[in-house]
Amino acid sequence: MADIRAIIFDKDGTLFDFEATWSAWARSLLLDLAAGDSGRAERLGEAIGFDFARSRFAESSLVIAGTPGEIAEALLPHVPGASPLTLVARMNALAAVAPQAEAVPLAPLLGALRGRGLRLGVATNDAEGPARAHLDSAGVLGMFDFIAGFDSGHGAKPAPGQLLAFAEAMGLRPAEVAMVGDSRHDLHAARAAGMAAVAVLSGIAGSAELQPYADVVLPDIGHLPGWLSAGRGETQAAETAA
Repeated sequence: MADIRAIIFDKDGTLFDFEATWSAWARSLLLDLAAGDSGRAERLGEAIGFDFARSRFAESSLVIAGTPGEIAEALLPHVPGASPLTLVARMNALAAVAPQAEAVPLAPLLGALRGRGLRLGVATNDAEGPARAHLDSAGVLGMFDFIAGFDSGHGAKPAPGQLLAFAEAMGLRPAEVAMVGDSRHDLHAARAAGMAAVAVLSGIAGSAELQPYADVVLPDIGHLPGWLSAGRGETQAAETAA
């Protein structure tokens, strides 16, 4: 087993609580597209797996792991006159100002991980610009050595391009990197890249959905230091027993 020398994180549902952040974004976007008509906003929500009345995402929602382009494609048939470019631009503008709820206090955790000598990165299917804005608003942008969105030139998850670009940029073998995420897209990308696959439960998916694809399932990223200290095999056994 290679020592873990770097960690690349998914953003939404991993660094930030998914529902607390993206429910507000979805409501704002849908009301904007529906010109304030809540009934139409509810119908638009169905196209992307969002229950507008309850402000909740379905586990299969495209928003959880899809790119802005994929979300726009699902909405376009219901928004006459809109173009893919203008719709993605509107989504990104609203995403950049979406309120962020940290899954755990990020600055002390990331500081502790960097104190171990770990290199840190972010791989998100969000656009890179909003991702940087979110990390900056949390005061942790400078703690990351690498940030990639779906539009950064490395592709999008579940393909491994973002993860492999991180490993290459850090001068590391993929086996020396752990990918941490809250969706099957994240874990599939980790497997395809040859990295450790760490699942967290701070997103929409539950343990039963993620465990078949993960080396370990943790409640949230706050448990990473313990996992790193205990060793991957020991932690997997402990989590499975729990």
